Amino acid sequence: MEHDERIIAKAHELFMRFGVRSISMDEIASQLGMSKKTLYQYFTDKDHLVEQVIRLEINRNTSYCHLQYNQSENAIHEVFLAIEMVEEMLKNMNPLLLFELEKYHPKAFQQFYEHKNKFLFQVITNNLKRGIEEELYRSELPVEIMAAYRIESIFLIFNPSFTQATGKHSLDELAEAITHHFLYGIATPKGQKLIAKYLQKQQKPIAK
Repeated sequence: MEHDERIIAKAHELFMRFGVRSISMDEIASQLGMSKKTLYQYFTDKDHLVEQVIRLEINRNTSYCHLQYNQSENAIHEVFLAIEMVEEMLKNMNPLLLFELEKYHPKAFQQFYEHKNKFLFQVITNNLKRGIEEELYRSELPVEIMAAYRIESIFLIFNPSFTQATGKHSLDELAEAITHHFLYGIATPKGQKLIAKYLQKQQKPIAK
């Protein structure tokens, strides 16, 4: 792995776990066993590094979304595959990450904002249309409104007032509960049976 890739990978790991603000360039250099001078040969400043880390996350998310679509049996299965991916990511994600990005690294946040409102909005829109065609989602759904609602509900878990009101639930628990609620709300009876089927598959067998 090239030096710049190693730096981005380590910064990504630290930012996701601890947030952006608390991790300095000194800390990243120390974790990598290199001097700060070497670090600055590849990245002009922390803003530059944060932007590259967000670009990495966006590229990963884009690849995962394409993979989920290609591997899915239907629109509802695609959402369940997405839940698995999101839950894995959220297990080690600091809930303040997006807030800190917006406040301290606006260029990096703008990258994320555009990805959210263009690419992810289109992914959700396509899923809703697919589900309607498969008769798993209600045919009268206002697709654009539901897509906008869905994307905002996904990121509701990073709103401090929401997380405080919901108690001590983890981010992945919140994301799963919101997604299941949304799916049941848009599903036809046929779709609801499929949701129940996938939920049952998720349950781990009780050890005897």
